[in-house]
Amino acid sequence: MASAKDRATAGVRRAGSRIFLGRRVTATRTRLNLPPRLPLDTWREIGEQLLVLCDASAWWHGDWLVYGQGRYPDRYRRAIEDSGLDYQTLRNYAWVARKFPPPRRRAALSLQHHAEVAALPAEQQEYWLDLAEKGGWPTGRLRKHIQDTRRRRRGVPTPESTLSLRTDTERRRRWRDAAEREGRRLPEWIAEALDGAAETALRSTPFPPGDEVERSVSAGG
Repeated sequence: MASAKDRATAGVRRAGSRIFLGRRVTATRTRLNLPPRLPLDTWREIGEQLLVLCDASAWWHGDWLVYGQGRYPDRYRRAIEDSGLDYQTLRNYAWVARKFPPPRRRAALSLQHHAEVAALPAEQQEYWLDLAEKGGWPTGRLRKHIQDTRRRRRGVPTPESTLSLRTDTERRRRWRDAAEREGRRLPEWIAEALDGAAETALRSTPFPPGDEVERSVSAGG
């Protein structure tokens, strides 16, 4: 079952780095104006492009702050305070932007994907980003694979737990049929669906505050 983020990633792969909402779509600071009778596919593509735009703005803010720190080292903080932007969030974005110069950024992956591997050596960064891009992994799945690999290298068994779900027969049948269509075992399919839901819920707070970004990534948190 593809999440909104997965569909957005697919949209990026189709469109490359292009962001285009459509000739008849206009926007203001507080409103997106959509024409009447939009086909479903067009409406979905607009949503995918909006997700791409949100992620692009994180890179733009990171590059903007890096520029200000280099060009106006004694004045950029005051400019940020006057703008009303959150300095801590910008600093997180700038940290990732420095770790990944533009030629190394993957258009099919979010800034948060890059943040998950930013504290690793460059060779490992490329390795994990390759896997995430080819597999269409959400950031939660990328994080889990990195954590599991670290545990195995330390000889620590990967923690597992049992989750019991009470559900009716019809719902279970639908889940099983959907898993079979994708060639997956039911528990794996359910876990993937829950990962996608968690990723959506956590997207509004992608980074821990302050320097905890670097510590959490390097520690696998």
